[in-house]
Formats: sequence, C-alpha cells, structure tokens
Amino acid sequence: MANFTIADIKALREQLGTGMVDTKKALEEADGDLEKATEILRLKGAKGNAKRADRSTSEGLVVARESDGAVTLLELACETDFVAKNERFIALAEKVVDAAAAAGADNVEAALAAASGNQTVGELISDEAAIIGEKVELRRVRTVKGDATQVYLHRTSKDLPPQIGVVVAYSGDDAETARSIAQHISFANPSYLTRDDVPEADVAKERDIVTEISRNEGKPEAALPKIVEGRITGYFKQVALLEQDYAKDNKLSVAQVTKDAGIEVTDFARFKVGA
Repeated sequence: MANFTIADIKALREQLGTGMVDTKKALEEADGDLEKATEILRLKGAKGNAKRADRSTSEGLVVARESDGAVTLLELACETDFVAKNERFIALAEKVVDAAAAAGADNVEAALAAASGNQTVGELISDEAAIIGEKVELRRVRTVKGDATQVYLHRTSKDLPPQIGVVVAYSGDDAETARSIAQHISFANPSYLTRDDVPEADVAKERDIVTEISRNEGKPEAALPKIVEGRITGYFKQVALLEQDYAKDNKLSVAQVTKDAGIEVTDFARFKVGA
C-alpha cells in the first residue's frame, strides 16, 4: 500500500497545479515521497510541453509592475481556471513581470529573452509549465511610460486573480481622476487615445460601411454626408478614449473630465485575459 494520504495528494496538487490522476500516480511511483513525486511530475510535464503546444490558453491573469517611472503590464495565459488561481502560477507571473520590468521589455519577444535568475523568462515559463502540467503562454506585454502612472487591476470573479489590467500614463496632479479614467478604460475598452490615432484606412472602411447602411435605410442622398459624419463621430466614441462618454457621467466626455481635472492622458494599455 502506497505511503501517502488524500491530504498529500491535495497538498501536491495545490503546490504544482497538477491533475488528480497524474499526482496520485506520481506519489504511488515515489512511494509517498513528495520531493521525488515532484521530480516525476516535472519530468513528465517536460515531455508533455511539446504535446500541449497546440492547446488553447483561454484562462490566466494580468499583472503589472512599476519600475523606474514606467509600468509593465502583461498577460500570462494557461488552459484552465484551476491553474490560473494556483499559487505556483501566480508566483510565476510575479517572477515574469519582475524580469520584464527590470529589462524594460515592451513586447513578448523582449520579455521572453529577459533574465530571471540564471535563465531567461522563456526558459522559466517552459520549466514551470512542465511542473504545472498545462500549456503556459506569455501572450502580451506593454511598458507604459509617462510623468505619472495609474494602474487598475480588475477581478471578474472573486475566485480568480485579476483578469483585466489597465495602465494610464498622464501629466498633472489629480491621481484620483487618473485612476477613475483607468477604471473607465477597463469597462469601455477603447483601442486608441484620440481620434487622430485611428488609422485612416479604418476610418475609410467605416465610412464606406455606414454610407452603404444609410443608403439601404433609404436615407435621402442629399442628407447622406451629414448622416455619415454623425455615424463616424459615433464610431470615434467607440474606439477613441478621449471621445468616449465618461462611464461615471455620460453627460461628459473623457476629454472634458481630464480637462476639468487639469490632467492630460498621454498613453494607456488595457489587457483582458483571453481577449
């Protein structure tokens, strides 16, 4: 009879984030030796990394770290919410963001190449994925710089780590309003800061679409230019932060709120797990 208990299985699963069957088999093979079982699971996981390469990673977390006046935001993805809330996975995310922030990484490639102890972040993730037993993927990385920054991390479920992360860079002294703008971004999901930042090709495509829609609705040809421009304005309110109605008071635009507060938003980043 194997020398381990249900409590041992539970403890090892919570430590490594491994499946019930694999954990039990490893403990049986190790005759209840937790350290040896951990090595068995790690070796098995390393062999399984390649097999997991094509699996989808729709769960995970977002994490942020401030360093030298900049904030690095990243999304670390995994396969299941069980792993997403596992302490080992959360600790891995903290190590990854520490390394990425120290290196000033502004994209996934730079972050994966950053040093973390005696290995790169890419090697660290690979090793930990082998232990955890799921595909783990560094999906997105941004470093946001500005005179001042605010970070907002939002939990979509109380049982999970943050699933939405926002960083706002701004100038001015009203940190409370800047944080409120970060909260607004988490909800409104703008793609650009200003209407001028929206690619001309995207605007032209939208104009063609709303023109066709307006014609199909039977709008008078003479009225089309005014109708189309009105709908283009609505499009900008969807995609450009400063054009949006402020989430806390839709009678005001975000641009008006920042002006009244004496701040200027200069950059932002928003990540949502799986989006």
